[in-house]
Amino acid sequence: MEVFTRWRTWDAARADLESSGDGVGRDGARFDLAALAAAVDAARRWHGDQRRPTGAPYVEHLLEALEVLARGAGVTDTAVLSAVLLHDVVEDTPATLADVEDAFGPEVTELVDWVTKPPAGGAGRQAKRAAKAAYLRRLRDAPPKAILVKLADRVSNVQQLDRMPPDFQRRYYAETVTYIVPLAEPHPWFAAWYGEWREAFSHLR
Repeated sequence: MEVFTRWRTWDAARADLESSGDGVGRDGARFDLAALAAAVDAARRWHGDQRRPTGAPYVEHLLEALEVLARGAGVTDTAVLSAVLLHDVVEDTPATLADVEDAFGPEVTELVDWVTKPPAGGAGRQAKRAAKAAYLRRLRDAPPKAILVKLADRVSNVQQLDRMPPDFQRRYYAETVTYIVPLAEPHPWFAAWYGEWREAFSHLR
């Protein structure tokens, strides 16, 4: 199972993208590095000093998800790559969909909207879990580009699942197998990656 942790900074990501066939992806399309740099800057500004549960800067999660799409799945679509960098700004920062649209246009905004978890309808753990389950079920109706964003986001979150507390590992493994793995089936690269991941973490069944 390949792990995507090479791009800790935008400079590292950009250098890799530029050296990859002179900035051209496997499908022959060119990466729009200026657009991606703008998305990284916006994400860094909106997320500020936020940290991952591991304590790492939050931007590292966004760059991991970008690496999954660009280096792993071979995606070059600028809207998809920009959206994966911005996928948590509405959910986790003061930024709004209107802010995203003003800066990045309607297509990126639609993708961000699809992968933004709405607020829980009530207080308490049960309400939060119910709201998350409803959000994950809704993703079955998402357009393919939004599903690519979600698949890459979850790869970043589960590729080193063994670093998380044991209770969380089992719950997150079950959630991923139930809701996310089926979304990967139409996408050969993601289907293969998640297949290897399930085997690597099969002790959590």
